[in-house]
Amino acid sequence: MEAAEIAALIRSGAVSAREVVSSCLARMDQVNGAINAVVRRFDEEALAAADAADAARLNGEALGPLHGVPVTIKINIDQKGHPTNGGVGAYADLVATSDNPVVANLRDAGAVIIGRTNAPAYSMRWHTANDLHGATINPWHPGITPGGSSGGAGAAVAAGIGPIAHGNDIAGSVRYPAYCCGLVGLRPTHGRVPSSNATATGLAPISSQLMAVQGPLTRTIRDQRLAFAAMARPSPLDPRCVVPAPFAPPARPMRIALVVDPGGRGVDPAVAEAVRRAGRSLEAAGYFVEEVAPPDLAEAGDIWPKLAMADIMAALQPQIDANGDDGIKRAIGLWNEALPRFTASDVLVALGERSRALRNWQIFFETHPVLVMPVSTRLPFAVGFDVADAATTASVIAAQNPMMSVSVLGLPGLSVPTGLVDGVPVGVQVVAGRFREDLCFEIGEVIEAQGAIATPIDPRPAVARPAVARPAVSAPAGAR
Repeated sequence: MEAAEIAALIRSGAVSAREVVSSCLARMDQVNGAINAVVRRFDEEALAAADAADAARLNGEALGPLHGVPVTIKINIDQKGHPTNGGVGAYADLVATSDNPVVANLRDAGAVIIGRTNAPAYSMRWHTANDLHGATINPWHPGITPGGSSGGAGAAVAAGIGPIAHGNDIAGSVRYPAYCCGLVGLRPTHGRVPSSNATATGLAPISSQLMAVQGPLTRTIRDQRLAFAAMARPSPLDPRCVVPAPFAPPARPMRIALVVDPGGRGVDPAVAEAVRRAGRSLEAAGYFVEEVAPPDLAEAGDIWPKLAMADIMAALQPQIDANGDDGIKRAIGLWNEALPRFTASDVLVALGERSRALRNWQIFFETHPVLVMPVSTRLPFAVGFDVADAATTASVIAAQNPMMSVSVLGLPGLSVPTGLVDGVPVGVQVVAGRFREDLCFEIGEVIEAQGAIATPIDPRPAVARPAVARPAVSAPAGAR
């Protein structure tokens, strides 16, 4: 059942918040042992919050849009009374004394938090596993990654533990798990959803300040609208947070840019067909669809490692060396092997390249307000893909370039499922200009109507591994 339906039923008194929360906890009992999506649960706390929600309704109090709706929170942001361990054993006792603003916003909207979801150590992998909590399993197929770093969030929603999961995204960490798990995942415009961790022990790197965002994973776009509105209330704790002014509606019929193979670097045939199918759905709905790309699309994604590797790794590498598990050490080591060593001077150049690219994209959005392209140019990867070797890591970085370009530019990006290929979810990414999440939702709903994947699902047993094509994909600029 959708979060929107649940909220309406609770408001009407047809069901109680306690009944809904109890149902989600029972579902957790059924499936979480197989997928390890929720790594910290607190039944008594959640049921007490549900009882308070029921009492508020009976007392005639004002009810928020998510009143009584169960949600989960990723383990890398602060939730009062619980550790912000980020999948790292050294931080197992780092208990938050206050809520991150996005958690506070969800509570203020009436949501009931039922658990915390898994992430890789330091949230720096596109796969979800760590030594503290173990690996998260994709409910569609145990041999396919659930994505990362919000893989626990994706698996939880796909398996029906709850209708809304919180995630965060700096290089695709909401959109990629949504893609792998057959869900809708939103990377909002940079600065749209507030975030601040009081448990943080150091200053945020520049690239994190420019690219990291918080966003929801849901089964439908209807629930995305609801969850995003709840998350997006501004907070004085986040100086990046802004409230956009109203926009004039775009000219109709809206012109949609379709990019099948970003940068001409290679794309899996099944992914290419998913993009073309989305384009046909939009044409049938009355939109003008044109195969045209914004300037320097792939080159914008190439800016990501220039910004992040010198900046983030200067702060993170010593922590990973001291406290990281073998998985994160191996994954980051392969990034360092596959990419050149970027310096502070490279970061300054990348910042200039970013401004130029964003200016050119904004001009492009004047004529084509929405862009539809791959989330990744490859179908979801097999488990182990990011710890294989440097050549594989270089090809993975290239495949994820469409997500990284959106991160670099601070634009909204929406992952929308379009169907299954040999039992593996596939989908597309809908991108619009800054603060135009409304256009992402509009176009996403048209695509969703033609290719929605039925979820939740029961975790599926290991069978013959789905065929995942591995076409040649060019390495990013500067990769060895």
